[in-house]
Amino acid sequence: MSDKKLKLVICWHMHQPEYRDLQTGEFQLPWTYLHVMKDYVDMIAHLEAAPEAKAVVNFAPILLEQIEDYARQVGRYLHDRISFKDPLLAALVAPSTPSDPDARLKLVKDCMRANRERQIGRYPTFQKLVKMAEWMEQNHDALSYMNSQFISDLLAWYHLAWMGESVKLTDVRVKRLIAKGSGYTLHERIEIVEVIGEQLSTAICRYKALARKGRIELSVTPYAHPIMPLLIDIKSTLQAMPDAPLPELDTYPGGEERVKWHLKHGVETFKRFFGFIPRGCWPSEGAVSTETLKMLSEFGFDWAATGGNVLHNSLRLSDIDGVSPHHPFRASGTGIPCFFRDDGLSDLIGFEYSKWHADDAVADLVNHLEQIHKHDTSTDKVVSIIMDGENAWEYFPQNGYHFLSALYKRLSHHPEIQLTTFSECLDQAIEIQSLPKLMAGSWVYGTFSTWIGDVDKNRGWDMLGDAKWAFDKVVSTGRLTDEQLALAEHQLAICEGSDWFWWFGDYNPGEAVSSFEKQFRLNLSNLYLLLGEDPPAYLALSFTQGSGAPAMGGTMRPGIENV
Repeated sequence: MSDKKLKLVICWHMHQPEYRDLQTGEFQLPWTYLHVMKDYVDMIAHLEAAPEAKAVVNFAPILLEQIEDYARQVGRYLHDRISFKDPLLAALVAPSTPSDPDARLKLVKDCMRANRERQIGRYPTFQKLVKMAEWMEQNHDALSYMNSQFISDLLAWYHLAWMGESVKLTDVRVKRLIAKGSGYTLHERIEIVEVIGEQLSTAICRYKALARKGRIELSVTPYAHPIMPLLIDIKSTLQAMPDAPLPELDTYPGGEERVKWHLKHGVETFKRFFGFIPRGCWPSEGAVSTETLKMLSEFGFDWAATGGNVLHNSLRLSDIDGVSPHHPFRASGTGIPCFFRDDGLSDLIGFEYSKWHADDAVADLVNHLEQIHKHDTSTDKVVSIIMDGENAWEYFPQNGYHFLSALYKRLSHHPEIQLTTFSECLDQAIEIQSLPKLMAGSWVYGTFSTWIGDVDKNRGWDMLGDAKWAFDKVVSTGRLTDEQLALAEHQLAICEGSDWFWWFGDYNPGEAVSSFEKQFRLNLSNLYLLLGEDPPAYLALSFTQGSGAPAMGGTMRPGIENV
């Protein structure tokens, strides 16, 4: 075993798609502010509490903009009582509840979108309210008997259940409101909004402060989270899936220029929030190809990262055996080192450890790392654990509080493991292996199957291609003003995001598929309107439905298939 410590990089990817209708500013779904108050504040609190810990935190630029929007909305409401542009926040502070039974039912259903065991079942009073709401959902004639206090309490409990554990443990207002249990007044619901506003307005600053101290590295994703290899070359799908059916769209028009747009605006947005240009890039969904990595290198990034299966596929393609995967590699012709996710360890956190006692889970993870250090005799080993910073924790007791606290504490003081960052590894001149050939793929299975190759996903690409052709045609006429062009480019970027395609397909849950495909059609329609064109009639019709029940509700995928 080498005398050197095993280098461990833990990278959390913070990402939500654009949930606003950009024509009205209205939020269609509440997940951005809910994940800020539950997850993003908890993740930074754990790092603040562990001075010896280090991590990489990656932000999607459109998430940063939405957090800023929400913080501004809360400030305007609290100071001037300007109405929220988020229906759930507006309902939380409304003096009265809707009189229309259907509107009441929708509000009640929205307040049940939480983890049944960890968020609802944890609080008997909240659980009782949800059970009553479910009964009313099955008995519509009873909706007229649902009084305002019931809905007010349900709204209050929903937001209290979504509070981060670090907030529940330290904020006296939240403690008092949870203890009260029922009969929440308008004043108390406004108090909840005050707490939410504090989290929204300080979260980004807290990450920025730790980055300034060198305790975390902040990196970025292209602006609206597009699958860059597919924008550049749709046929790159076939490298890892030779038999995959492709869309009718042969190539995405002007895809390379669109990738450059996302990179440029992503870095500009990041710099506006954090004050510096990031050194690293987590490509959207870890989606890479030789052309993608070459563009990242030309754009000035020092490193990129992707999934472990991309490396395995690429080593096989390159006829290389017996090489340690725990290194950065530089693919031929790209000029940029790429770090590869340890899919097995990352998937243990995402899919298994939530069922374990926190101490046992941490001990198991550390044991795996110790075994890697013992049996991998190569020098300059780097293990990369990369996962999203939000979706796993609702399946853990107390939002993963005990697991993450124990994890950072144990790793910070481990004699053979060094928590570090990707840039620190490069600054220490860590050995970078050569990779003759790179097989295009993503962190999910090492393929692009989550975003293309399915009938419904392919239909989404064809619809996006239609919109891009309309965009190019209108732009070529020169009839758009600079302001109109900027708005249209921004709207196009949102349409190019990866998340819409993630949810298309019948293997996903019906409600999620419906929400995201509806938002996708709205985004495309808005683009046509900005161009002064009539949206195609097909955008009025749903084109994909879901009926599946994937693990973790479909919000996460394992890096290794069949996990």
